[in-house]
Amino acid sequence: MAEYDYDLFVIGGGSGGVRAARVAAGEAGARVALAEADRYGGTCVIRGCVPKKLMVFASEFSGTADVANAYGWTMNAGEFNWQGFRDRLNTELDRLESVYRSLLANSGVDMFDARAKLKDAHTVELSTGEAKTAKTILIATGGHPVRPDLPNANLGIVSDDIFHLEKLPKSMLIIGGGYIACEFACIMHGLGVEVTQYYRGAQILRGFDDEARGLIAESMRERGINLFTGTNIMQMGPASEDHSGAIPTASDAAMGASAQQEMVMAHGGVLTEERPDHTGPIWVKSTTGHENVYDTVLFATGRDPNSNDMGLEALGIEIGRRGEIVVDEFSKTAADSVYAIGDVTNRVNLTPVAIREGMAFVETAFKNNPTAVDHDLIPSAIFTQPEMGTVGLSEEDARDQEEVEIYCTSFRPMRTAFAGQPDRVLMKLVVSKATRRVLGCHIVAPDAGEMIQLAGVAIKMGATKEDFDRTVAVHPTMSEEIVTMRTPMRTA
Repeated sequence: MAEYDYDLFVIGGGSGGVRAARVAAGEAGARVALAEADRYGGTCVIRGCVPKKLMVFASEFSGTADVANAYGWTMNAGEFNWQGFRDRLNTELDRLESVYRSLLANSGVDMFDARAKLKDAHTVELSTGEAKTAKTILIATGGHPVRPDLPNANLGIVSDDIFHLEKLPKSMLIIGGGYIACEFACIMHGLGVEVTQYYRGAQILRGFDDEARGLIAESMRERGINLFTGTNIMQMGPASEDHSGAIPTASDAAMGASAQQEMVMAHGGVLTEERPDHTGPIWVKSTTGHENVYDTVLFATGRDPNSNDMGLEALGIEIGRRGEIVVDEFSKTAADSVYAIGDVTNRVNLTPVAIREGMAFVETAFKNNPTAVDHDLIPSAIFTQPEMGTVGLSEEDARDQEEVEIYCTSFRPMRTAFAGQPDRVLMKLVVSKATRRVLGCHIVAPDAGEMIQLAGVAIKMGATKEDFDRTVAVHPTMSEEIVTMRTPMRTA
């Protein structure tokens, strides 16, 4: 039997890789090493979920004074101190990274602060010049944001950059309509930035329930975000004195869909040139023909897996169209000793899923208990304002499969209705007419992410509409509507 330096070598120090390394070492008694080229904690902890959610919290305080005044308090909103917040944020991220390092060290995992690639199916080459052997190799390198293949696109920033801004811009153009684009549009607007958002499709948040995403788009516009669908960026460059223009109006945005048919922009390429030394305003021309100048342009146009230059192809490991590592249900690649989990596999790109995949990998590779990850009925949240929580099938996907009943209500929540604000929330259940099982739940409301976690338990267990009906409501709450809807709004 061949001798190796380690039983397991993990490439990538994000949430999935760290969990797999810790469990393999601590519970399975394996000799484990891990290499990370950047910061421990990965995208979620360092440049994703955690700092983003802290920015969400910060942005929500901007409306507190108005609500408080309606409730009898005398309160005035002050100015947002970006530098103070950013410094505190960086301190917190440093603390979390040290926690990750301590967890690995306490589990007996050897750590290498270096980039790693595969030399062969059992050997890892480090950027330090070292080579380490392992019986099993796990790739958990995550993904990265991409810019469109557009001249001067490197003048803009991506989501990784937004946490390091030296100062808040006065105006920002956000390109994209996915959850990252929409979340940052709400965040930056809440922090006092004038936000314009372009999305080339007909409606933001493609793939989510149509009714829910429609309410979010409406709410974003009501809050003052200049959201334009059917619109994309066509040209950009450093602004000069000759560049002038105004933010397009809502009627201008209506022309976007037809203009988009004539001018289709191809996204997905990654510009590799270094960012020029340009910190001034950026001139932008849209596919609707409008020109404007923005302090900052943020590209939220997708993410690709981190699989380049890792020696995978030489081992016969299949790479997909987006650069994803192709794996089987047990996260194994075409090379028997090499596994991959998390965003680098482009299955379900969520941190809790990567963690589940890491734990299932340990069960499979080190505990003689082949375990496939269940990717069905995964609850998720989009931290727009208001939030969206969702689990299961959208109305559109469900009705393509079978006849369904739709239970839905939209109303003004008590807290903000009292303050005279126009906010609306949505509670929606998609129910199989044949089996009565709840196939999907969609909530648009403050703290929807907290609500959907609990609804996800019931739906994962196979709860029927009658199970929901038998549950006594908690009153007065927004969430009580989930168990008090008795008559379907429609059958689809």
